[in-house]
Amino acid sequence: MPAKDKTALAIGLSLIALLLFDAMGLVIKLLSERYSAMELSAWRNIFGLIPAIIAMYLSPTWRAAGQPVKIRQWKLALMRGFIVTFAQMCFYLSLGLMAFATASTITYANALFMTALAVPLLGEKVGPVRWGAVLIGFVGVMLIMKPGTDAFTPYALLPLAAAALYALVGVTSRLFDDTVPSPLISLYSAATALVTSAIIALFWGGFTPIASWSDMGWIIAMGGFGGTAVLFLVSSYRMTEQSNLAPFSYFGIPMAFVLGWIFFDETPWNTLFPGALLIAAGGLMIIWRERQLRSG
Repeated sequence: MPAKDKTALAIGLSLIALLLFDAMGLVIKLLSERYSAMELSAWRNIFGLIPAIIAMYLSPTWRAAGQPVKIRQWKLALMRGFIVTFAQMCFYLSLGLMAFATASTITYANALFMTALAVPLLGEKVGPVRWGAVLIGFVGVMLIMKPGTDAFTPYALLPLAAAALYALVGVTSRLFDDTVPSPLISLYSAATALVTSAIIALFWGGFTPIASWSDMGWIIAMGGFGGTAVLFLVSSYRMTEQSNLAPFSYFGIPMAFVLGWIFFDETPWNTLFPGALLIAAGGLMIIWRERQLRSG
């Protein structure tokens, strides 16, 4: 298949993955009335192991390396799993407490956090254009959160914390040796997140008995949506450069708005705009500048 066609297919798969992630979020919001965030995280991570295992066994890099299971930086891999657990906890809690589109949109600040974290963790030099983009994006976040006004809710800090933690997961993935296959790193994180979320859920209050077969179906669907989305993203990243896909990730903002409107009758126009536009603008400026630097 020509490279152009692969890029188009990769973009299509990444957009489907965004839709599936939003579908997973809708199910989490629906189930959060009866099950805690950590219970849902544990259930989600059970299914999260499946795509990680599949992706690893399909990885030619992993097979060429002799199918290793142990890695030198195993402590870092386990730490990323802990971070994923708390990122999920913050995001899943926010879905039960806030409008779906509002919580989802704030998490798109992760691109801004990744730029900021790359300086102390990776030693990258971030110029004025990218720092300006970060500033624009954070102005957008503040416009949505509205600190200092009656419209501000502390719950808005939850998706912001999730964005920072997911960004930390993304940045630390670049600290691994180049010889370590990405699917193996994901497997370590998924397994650690499963164990950690299950332990926290037990101490949180235990696991609530599944109320009905309908709820069990939704839990399976939640895992299926998330697991399939991960597989689609892994596939799309292997077909083309990440920079070709990154701009399309911001389609998730209007997608989340429409889905929240359809399924929960939420229309947070005044909350989201113009802040959501500034978050997207900041992220796209960072992507544009990084592509310029690479091509230069």
